[in-house]
Amino acid sequence: MLNLLVKELKNLGVPQVSIDEHGYVMATLPANVSTKVPAIGFVAHVDTSPEVSGANVIPQIIKEYKGGDIILPGDSNIVIRESENPALKTALGKMIVTSDGTTLLGADDKAGIAITMTALQQLIANPKIPHGEIKVGFTPDEEVGAGTKFFDIKKFGAQFAYTLDGDTTGELNKETFSANLCLITVHGRDIHPGSAKNIMINSVRVISEIIARLPKHQAPETTEGYEPYIHPYVLEGGVGKSTVKLLFRDFQTSGLDDLKKIVEKVVAEVQPLYPKAKIEILINEQYRNMREELEKDTRVIDYLYEATKRSGLRPLWTPIRGGTDGSRLTADGLPTPNIFTGGANYHSCTEWVNVWGMEKAVETILNLVQIWVEKSK
Repeated sequence: MLNLLVKELKNLGVPQVSIDEHGYVMATLPANVSTKVPAIGFVAHVDTSPEVSGANVIPQIIKEYKGGDIILPGDSNIVIRESENPALKTALGKMIVTSDGTTLLGADDKAGIAITMTALQQLIANPKIPHGEIKVGFTPDEEVGAGTKFFDIKKFGAQFAYTLDGDTTGELNKETFSANLCLITVHGRDIHPGSAKNIMINSVRVISEIIARLPKHQAPETTEGYEPYIHPYVLEGGVGKSTVKLLFRDFQTSGLDDLKKIVEKVVAEVQPLYPKAKIEILINEQYRNMREELEKDTRVIDYLYEATKRSGLRPLWTPIRGGTDGSRLTADGLPTPNIFTGGANYHSCTEWVNVWGMEKAVETILNLVQIWVEKSK
């Protein structure tokens, strides 16, 4: 797909296009004004969530959504429920796209890619739209936390950037969770069950005990807004060794230490129950809330807010209960808030996207590049 994007960018007439050995695609559309304007970047990722298959997608196009629940044709048990999707109200009478219910749709982040490419296409086709130098970047591996691992900010050349990786129409994001990954490893002792008495140490039982004791009121399924959580999401193992990966998420970076202490307390309670088991905890940093850095120069968020208003929408700053490439880019010195893509229910078979919302995102980009020119005079 990255190679396809290189070809399409060149076919659009973008003069500077490259792909490096890590798969990062970068392109530059030169300015068409003499005013000195900061170079602005737009970034989207090509990978989809590994939590649900994104292969062999069969899209369902609903040309005019009339309201109510949507039963997906590939599996009647998979339903996009109106009660769980308040954003469907904005889709009444509009075209929406889903999968058939057996795979992801992949709008996260194919919608972001389509929006970016369409905005470029319109800028090239309408040279009277004033803009400074525009940078475009397409990244791999965002969904596994490595989207910017080899992203060369200096080569990219933007002074400010925006990710096209948001949710419902009009939502903007300038803050994310701060995030750590916790790996708990339990070492047991395996032996044939027939001769296991007083010898076997079943690591599966130990790690199950740890998971069961994690606070249920601090889980993704019981929290919202700015509430932190601990999320066990990958469990592997057998009698001799078991591991569980936990996501620590808190909008306050200092709160990650509190989550660590909760897990350490749970492990301390379980260890005496299985004294011969060895339990290890390893914490790795993932990303940090980008708000503090973005507010050091508010132009990048102020202009985005204004551009969204000019698109006829009511902009809403919404905290991301997750992360984007923009989190790491911002931390590394490239201020990068997030723009909506018009979709919802990402990472699930009930994913859907509002085509009108995608069109509004394109309109927002076109407004945004013009605002940067206006404010630079």
